[in-house]
Amino acid sequence: MGEAAAAAGCGKQDDARIFALSPDSLVDNDTFAGTISPSLIKQERPGVDTSYHRGLHYFALITTCATFLLIIAGALVTSNDAGLSVPDWPLSHGQLMPEMSGGVFYEHGHRMVAASVGLLTIILNVWLWKAESRLWVRRLGQIALAAVIVQGILGGMTVLFFLPAPISVVHASLAQLFFCVLVTLSVVTSPLCSNLVRPRDLWEKSESLKGSGMGLVAASAAAIYFQLILGAVLRHSGTVDGSKGAVLVTWTLVAHISGAVLVTTLALLASVAVCRKSAHRDILRLVYLKISLLLLQLALGFSAYLVRVGAAHQVQPTTTGVFFATSHVAVGALLLAVALILALKLAIQKQTWQTSGSVLELQTV
Repeated sequence: MGEAAAAAGCGKQDDARIFALSPDSLVDNDTFAGTISPSLIKQERPGVDTSYHRGLHYFALITTCATFLLIIAGALVTSNDAGLSVPDWPLSHGQLMPEMSGGVFYEHGHRMVAASVGLLTIILNVWLWKAESRLWVRRLGQIALAAVIVQGILGGMTVLFFLPAPISVVHASLAQLFFCVLVTLSVVTSPLCSNLVRPRDLWEKSESLKGSGMGLVAASAAAIYFQLILGAVLRHSGTVDGSKGAVLVTWTLVAHISGAVLVTTLALLASVAVCRKSAHRDILRLVYLKISLLLLQLALGFSAYLVRVGAAHQVQPTTTGVFFATSHVAVGALLLAVALILALKLAIQKQTWQTSGSVLELQTV
């Protein structure tokens, strides 16, 4: 009987090999860590469907990309001083589709892209409700839906109240926050997070994140967001007769420059800390991309300032000025997205090995 049990045990070992491995050694070993698929990491979560829905993930990515295009469309409206080209809302000159010429092209085009993003967000929520088993992910989708509704109302208010700076700044700031929510949804619906049942799983064992640079990475992402808010204040302050930033308000410029110094300092410190502790290629690629976007953003900001000062006495926005100002907003949004993804992936990578314990079951064919 003992021999039969031993034989059965040997048979099981032929089907599955058990390796006792340290989580830190797996994270630091780039070659080995890169070969392990999240599907091979088994977590005992009875009664919870943690399967990966490819269609849902790709649709979340499409919605996120559409939102990025919406941010660019909004920046074009501001850069071209087209905010009052259509003085009514929700219709445009009393029509659903006015003649797309002059500033109407930018303003009504922005509205059309916004409506498309709103529709995509509704579809995403329906899909999340039907396919996603994790309640907190569905709640995240509902937050995105609420944000896009409020965004539409704020956009209408900016027109009806003739571009008041406070509402315009809130409108621009909420746009970036909405973008962050969709970026997060794109990450948590990916295969990397298929076993992430609770959001607090990322933080409940915070000792696993010590020394990884996680604090600096999170602080850097937060600083970038607040810097974008300062940028919105700079762009919308000093508006005269619908001309955005006709008067350059000194304190907003000083605050924005100070914010740029803080963001650069935190980004460099976070990058050094992460590069010292992580050897994972995906993490390092994100760090390099973040620094590259930061340098590009600094150059675009300086160029936008020079063009704006040089064109201070011109009646119409120049093509060069529109290009640099819009690119500055777009790259800022990309920088925020990369910083957020880096923070999420760093936390998820650490927690993946922590929650899987010190034993991984590697299935063999």
